[in-house]
Amino acid sequence: MPGQHFRAGVVAVVTRDDGLILAFERSESPGQWQLPQGGLLEGERPVDGAWRELSEETGLGVDDVRLVDEYPFWISYEWPEALRVRRGAELRIGQTQRWFFFRPLREKLPIVPDGDEFCDWRWVTREWLVAQVWDFRRVVYEQVLGARR
Repeated sequence: MPGQHFRAGVVAVVTRDDGLILAFERSESPGQWQLPQGGLLEGERPVDGAWRELSEETGLGVDDVRLVDEYPFWISYEWPEALRVRRGAELRIGQTQRWFFFRPLREKLPIVPDGDEFCDWRWVTREWLVAQVWDFRRVVYEQVLGARR
C-alpha cells in the first residue's frame, strides 16, 4: 500500500556569544539562506548526523565548535508539491528534524561552505535569518529560534 512520510533529518545551529547565527546561502537559489541540515543515514543517531552535516557542509568539527544544547522535540514541516519525492511506493512529503546548538571555540572559525549546497556564509541575527529562509521552512525556524518578524 502506498504511503506518505517525512524524511528524518537534523539541523545545526552555530551561535556566537553575541547571539549572531552562522547562516549559509544556497548555491542554486541566490538570496535563500538557511542553516546546515540534512537527512539521517540509516541507523545514525541524530547527534552524530548533526556533527556529520556540520562537517560536510561547513568544514567545522570538534576542534572548532562544541555542542551545547538540543531542541527537545522533533519538528516537522511539509515540502511544497514541487519538492516532494517518490521513493518506491512511498511519497516523501516533508521533513522531521532534530535541532542541535553549537558554540564556537574561538573567535575566528575556518568556515568553508561545501560549494555544492552552499556558496556563501555570514553571521546574522535570528530575525534576518527567518526572513531569508524559504517560506515553507519559516514557521519551523521561528518556532525553534524564537524569532518574530
